[in-house]
Amino acid sequence: MKGKDKDGKPTYPYDKSSRTVPMALMLLVLCGFSFYLGGIFCSDKDRNQTIETSKVETSPKSTGGSSLQVKAISFPECGIELQDYTPCTDPKRWKKFSTHRLSFLERHCPPLYERKECLIPPPNGYKAPIKWPESRGKCWYRNVPYDWINKQKSNQHWLLKEGDKFLFPGGGTMFPNGVGPYVDLMEDLIPQMKDGTIRTAIDTGCGVASWGGDLLDRGILTVSLAPRDNHEAQVQFALERGIPAILGIISTQRLPFPSNSFDMAHCSRCLIPWTEFGGIYLLEVNRILRPGGFWVLSGPPINYENRWRGWNTTIEDQKADFDKLQELLTSMCFKLFNKKDDIAVWQKLSSNECYNKLDNPDSYPPKCDDGTEPDSAWYTPIRSCVVAPEPKLKNLKLSALPKWPQRLNTAPERVGQIQGGSDGAFKHDNSKWKVRIKHYKKLLPALGTDKIRNVMDMNTMYGGFAAALVGAPLWVMNVVSSYAPNTLPVVYDRGLIGTYHDWCEAFSTYPRTYDLLHVDGLFSSESHRCEMKYVLLEMDRILRPGGYAIIREASYYVDGVATLTKGMRWSCHKEDTEYGLEKEKILICQKKLWYAKESSR
Repeated sequence: MKGKDKDGKPTYPYDKSSRTVPMALMLLVLCGFSFYLGGIFCSDKDRNQTIETSKVETSPKSTGGSSLQVKAISFPECGIELQDYTPCTDPKRWKKFSTHRLSFLERHCPPLYERKECLIPPPNGYKAPIKWPESRGKCWYRNVPYDWINKQKSNQHWLLKEGDKFLFPGGGTMFPNGVGPYVDLMEDLIPQMKDGTIRTAIDTGCGVASWGGDLLDRGILTVSLAPRDNHEAQVQFALERGIPAILGIISTQRLPFPSNSFDMAHCSRCLIPWTEFGGIYLLEVNRILRPGGFWVLSGPPINYENRWRGWNTTIEDQKADFDKLQELLTSMCFKLFNKKDDIAVWQKLSSNECYNKLDNPDSYPPKCDDGTEPDSAWYTPIRSCVVAPEPKLKNLKLSALPKWPQRLNTAPERVGQIQGGSDGAFKHDNSKWKVRIKHYKKLLPALGTDKIRNVMDMNTMYGGFAAALVGAPLWVMNVVSSYAPNTLPVVYDRGLIGTYHDWCEAFSTYPRTYDLLHVDGLFSSESHRCEMKYVLLEMDRILRPGGYAIIREASYYVDGVATLTKGMRWSCHKEDTEYGLEKEKILICQKKLWYAKESSR
């Protein structure tokens, strides 16, 4: 039955529709109030997380395959005090971090608001580096103008300043009379160093990398590792000499390398306290060393019977240290392989028998069973447990791998663990890079000559770029993104070297340490995470003046990259790929030599 309200309009008996308008109004009010509260509580967080993107604009036709539009920008010079700036291992920030196990020397990258948006200048008087192989024995003093090692290590012949050059006599703490005889003795103790069985090595606490430099002539490729510490610029000296090296330290985080990868590890009085903290540093060596691989130690407590007087200790203490070291290594499935004079060699066991014993709850260290991937090595804490080799991988051990150089082009067993990986995919990648390198040499005639020594492949798959250049007088640091498929084990299995890295951060090296940077689709794959401007500024930091970049990218990104490189004082020209496809182009760039305004040549 109808009724009328006070204005004479009809009304209806009570039903669901009579509440429709009030309920809608109530929901509208509640939503508005929630939005207001959200704005109050989230405004500060959003402000801190905002990343500047105003200089990058997408054209209206970008969805149709045109190019990324980037506004031109001219990057200013950094101050001369930043000539050796290493953003993630900056000594000025050390006091902010813990001294526990020297963890302040690990990677600690600056927050976004502290990032430098300027060009790192070379030192006053910088010159083009001396070419390989002469560079192994000398470098320009003004390129690495530091005297600390020269003054403190002169009796050990690490290096010697003579006129406008540093000379490298090949000495070290345990081989002051030259690295050659030291390695000769090592080869006598480890015959596998002579026949191509051992191909990859890591030198922890490398000094100026004389050990790694000597091994190059013996067919062994070494990653020389050292932190940025009071041994000023040791990694910078190594790279200036043309020897592979990277900033790093065994501390609280895993090293950025996959498990079961190096054929040999070496420590020559590297001052790492191997038996402290439950042997956790040895556990990390165990993780990265291949089954059947060798760990070589010289210095305390080796040869303590004859050396203890010079170590400011007692023979009893040194014997106790050696016994403790031997006990720890045995518990981690190592056996003493050989020992003579100042060198002792242990071998990591290959059989599962020892590793199965670690399942005993009373064993120490135990076998890792916490679910952490053995290859997880980017800001991953070192575990106090043994990473046992996978029993199903029958060809992981050193003795099962083909000898070098056959190993280079043999599809590794671990390629099958990668999504889409197979022997066929590996062989196709090999063939593809042979064609590409032939084309690159036409575009950049310096490639394959003594003008290019230190090379980085910034986002490799299987190391095909490096493999196709293996006969050239250069070496390649193969980089696999920490966000990409885990292909780095394959790189090591074929006898090449590399590291994990996230290109949203600075690389673990000094400025001006690479002659050539190679990019293959990096911006296409990482632009959703890493701002292009910062990646290019990092490339400028680590590239030597006069050095080159080969940037292979989707056509959409190429013009934007070229625009930014102009602001970095690079000269670039765009080229077709080997097949002339429009969807992909190549930029060939060269970094110009310039000096800070307050400096003179």
